[in-house]
Amino acid sequence: MRFIHTSDWHLGRAFHQVGLLEAQRGYLDHLVDVVRSEGVDAVLISGDVYDRAMPAPDTVAVLSDALTRLVDAGAQVVISSGNHDSAIRLGFAADLLERAGVHVRTTLGDVGRPVLIKDTAIYPIPYLEPRLVAPTLGTEATHTAVLRAVLDGLPEGGLVAGASTLVVMAHTFVTGCATSESERDILSGGLGAVHPEVFDGFSYAALGHLHGRQQVSATARYSGSPIAMSFSEVNHTKASLLVDLTADGATVEAIAAPVTRRLATLRGSLEELLTSREFTGAEDAWCQITLTDPTRPVGAMERLRARFPHALELRFDPVGAAAVRTTYTARVAERTDLEVCCDFLAHVRGGAEVTPAETDLFDEALGRSREHQAARADEGQVEVA
Repeated sequence: MRFIHTSDWHLGRAFHQVGLLEAQRGYLDHLVDVVRSEGVDAVLISGDVYDRAMPAPDTVAVLSDALTRLVDAGAQVVISSGNHDSAIRLGFAADLLERAGVHVRTTLGDVGRPVLIKDTAIYPIPYLEPRLVAPTLGTEATHTAVLRAVLDGLPEGGLVAGASTLVVMAHTFVTGCATSESERDILSGGLGAVHPEVFDGFSYAALGHLHGRQQVSATARYSGSPIAMSFSEVNHTKASLLVDLTADGATVEAIAAPVTRRLATLRGSLEELLTSREFTGAEDAWCQITLTDPTRPVGAMERLRARFPHALELRFDPVGAAAVRTTYTARVAERTDLEVCCDFLAHVRGGAEVTPAETDLFDEALGRSREHQAARADEGQVEVA
């Protein structure tokens, strides 16, 4: 079978208040062309199709149009929900869509039902909130335990009549992989990362959630997002993965995604940035600019946009100036929710160390908060069918 592995479309996303829907339309146009020109049998989308649980009408229309054109181009489409997707909304009319060649899996009850295309059995695993599904599965409320329970529960190891190769789709964080600033944390509240060996035994694991394209193991890969959504992705080459799968293994080729506007991270004094030829190539890019002037220049962003009209973010890192206390937001930017809670408790009681029992209590509270949020917005929530 020949298929495309893609994920994390995040349709409807904004990048520093700039809407990405037109760029996303451009990627989907490109994807349809690749399906047609390369004779692709299936398109596998491993979660986070939408950016929000309740997408705007124009965003829904973009997905509807893309699915129609992908099927018309000759491919079946297999979709599993991610932590940004509403399981109920994305899974609407799934039975009817399946008759047209669009296979959507969003519920725990669907995970044992493969999509059979040619000689390949595909198991799309939706994002499963551990605290919601662990009691049903009879396992611990961690992502690793939940995935193991689901995969171990597949009939006869997943093999079905007429299939010689197995593919699994999962939306998760795998241990040791590189992250980006644009990914929503799914590790708090007792989740934990998943070890790559969870996917042993499959011919190919099509993973989603991390926005940087990367290989996890001999058979497991992240396709990454097709559109950059943070300046931490400035060095990413966005792509879809074209996979030829046989009983002997998988051959993978990265098909570069179109770039509507590239990213640039610039650093220097205001004078250098406004006059140096070094920065000429960034004049039409989306820019993150860090000024190093000892004192903050007046009207800096307005002056910079005269040369860099698509400057989106302005930072200050004064060279030679006296040390200035950073903002609270900056100090906690690299901290997890659990770490912030523990730091706060230690601070308000004069530096007394947080005990393991107190850490567990915070962890439990964060998990319950996630459940409450899921219940209100149906975000990442997976009901038992």
